[in-house]
Amino acid sequence: MDKFLDLPKWQLALLSGVLIGAAYPPSPLGFLAWFGLVPLIHLLYNASPVEGAKWSFLTGVTVNIITVYWFGLNSGAGLFPVFLSLTGAVLYLSIYWIIFGMCTSWYHQRTGYGLAVLAIFWVGMEYVRSFGPLAFPWINLALTQTFSLPLLQIADVTGSMGISFWIVLINTILYAGYGSRSGLKTSLQIITLLLVLISSLGVYRISSIRNENIVDQISTAIVQPNIDPNQKWEADFRDRIFDIMDSLHTASIDLQPDFILWPEAALPVYLRINYAARRPILRKVRHSDIPLLTGTPDRRNRDNNERDYYNGALYFTPDGSMKMYYKMHLVPFAEYIPFSEKFPMLKRLNFGQGNFTPGRDFTLFEVESVPFGNLICYESSIPTFVSEFVRRGAKFLSIETNDSWCGHTSGVYQHFQIARLRAVENRIAIARSANTGISGLILPTGEVAEKIPYNEQQIILAEIPIRDLTSFYMRFGELFAIICSLISIILLGIGWIKNRS
Repeated sequence: MDKFLDLPKWQLALLSGVLIGAAYPPSPLGFLAWFGLVPLIHLLYNASPVEGAKWSFLTGVTVNIITVYWFGLNSGAGLFPVFLSLTGAVLYLSIYWIIFGMCTSWYHQRTGYGLAVLAIFWVGMEYVRSFGPLAFPWINLALTQTFSLPLLQIADVTGSMGISFWIVLINTILYAGYGSRSGLKTSLQIITLLLVLISSLGVYRISSIRNENIVDQISTAIVQPNIDPNQKWEADFRDRIFDIMDSLHTASIDLQPDFILWPEAALPVYLRINYAARRPILRKVRHSDIPLLTGTPDRRNRDNNERDYYNGALYFTPDGSMKMYYKMHLVPFAEYIPFSEKFPMLKRLNFGQGNFTPGRDFTLFEVESVPFGNLICYESSIPTFVSEFVRRGAKFLSIETNDSWCGHTSGVYQHFQIARLRAVENRIAIARSANTGISGLILPTGEVAEKIPYNEQQIILAEIPIRDLTSFYMRFGELFAIICSLISIILLGIGWIKNRS
């Protein structure tokens, strides 16, 4: 084992990046994350802060290229903007690895206790990465563990960052045992005990939730139309899309659900302001007595004759009324330019993005007197955003998305697994409609009850269970991450004081 750690430093940093990157979905090798950080930990344990930053950067770049390579395959933008988007994302996300590596090496150099605080510093890093217009909790280390349902259950207390915590803790314990057979044996015993404990608690939690009474049940027809997004706004294909969605609407009605769920931007039209396009849908909703929720772009005029454009969802009800939700957390550099609200001149930059305006309200819809919230695409990756809908009274959630812009890539599978984390955190069922997949129903345990594979046109009738469940995370949010972040600040402060003295 010592010879293994004697590899050149750049190889160790690269190895950590490959192991961690290979642990993310759709790979079934999530267990690689349990020891994937060990080579990097060895480097940080024996490096100056500058060296720690350098090797962490190399690991971060490698991880990010493997996990978000699909940024570079966006068929909705030109080659240069796509290349710029991928490069910018990889470099930006690697900054957080630099911060983690520098802080860890610096603290260990000053105090000698770097291993003891590693997991705490990691959670602090992920928490900082969840803030601001460039927030990207998508790649939190917890995503690597979606291969094992019991290992996810702790998220209803700690959030997904609690999962990241014990992953890094396992890496730390493993490294602490290197150097001797007895030390390694002890480390493996502790790790085994920790995994058994987490898994056992997870199995117990799954069982207890399954045994909770179902107080109501909402049936939904989840529609996956499987339409090429690059053709959606082409004039020659427009009538064909309307025919497809009309036939899928009819087929959904035949299933007699409580409501029908369409994906993000299902039709190439501003439905709210286009009566001709809206009329056939309204007529079917009235005659069938079945509400329909569809994703749709929208625009509104300002007093100064300028227009605001939105990525929204429109809810049709049998009484003829309609209700809109506007996406609040837009994708930076894809749906808007960050800070363009304060500096309108930024909207003139052309990266192939839309210039959408973010919504302001956590809108709730109702079906059979049961309130629910709707998330549009990327919003489902923001844990605190999702839990706010539940705190405001949503009894289940729907997700409308279009993951097909980047083709059949890892992003499609990662996004679906992220929804499972959100279900566990909030102990709530989630119905998901994706244009080309993956669509399905996720239960409060994170189990997938129904699923439509990628690249298939299909409708499923899913029964959404309504249970009176609450979670610690839903009530208190990222309390665990906040505590870890505060401890990190205090420890770094202590290290600085010791250095001064």
